[in-house]
Amino acid sequence: MSGQSSRRTVLKGAALAGAAGLGVAACSTESKLGHAGVPTPTAPVALGAPEEIPVGGAKLYREQKVVVSCPAEGQYKAFSAQCTHAGCVLDKIEDNEGNCPCHGSRFDVTTGKALRGPATVPLPAVPVRVENGRLVAGPETAAPKA
Repeated sequence: MSGQSSRRTVLKGAALAGAAGLGVAACSTESKLGHAGVPTPTAPVALGAPEEIPVGGAKLYREQKVVVSCPAEGQYKAFSAQCTHAGCVLDKIEDNEGNCPCHGSRFDVTTGKALRGPATVPLPAVPVRVENGRLVAGPETAAPKA
């Protein structure tokens, strides 16, 4: 009977080791989008007046999970504001660097590039345009949600 008992112990140990491995994989820095299941808007989202973004600067739309920069007058670039490491939403922008409050990743909000880890993958680009005097981010489909 001790043979069966030790076999069960080995099987239980193997199962626990497998579960622990899944936990480590879930927090891997090699993940392309971390826990950001849908990192970009799936429908158009109204953001506000384009004039709110200074030329050479950027603005974080935390609720909409989008960051928009203005490299030149009338030109806009947008990126997901969800960190590509664990999916946390950026909390602030300083000197055109977006900060992830969860693990300290930093991103260039004018290019999306990861500047400091644990994130290594850039922020995904988001289509952005001016419609009826306001910025709209996301795919072009129906009228944007206000």
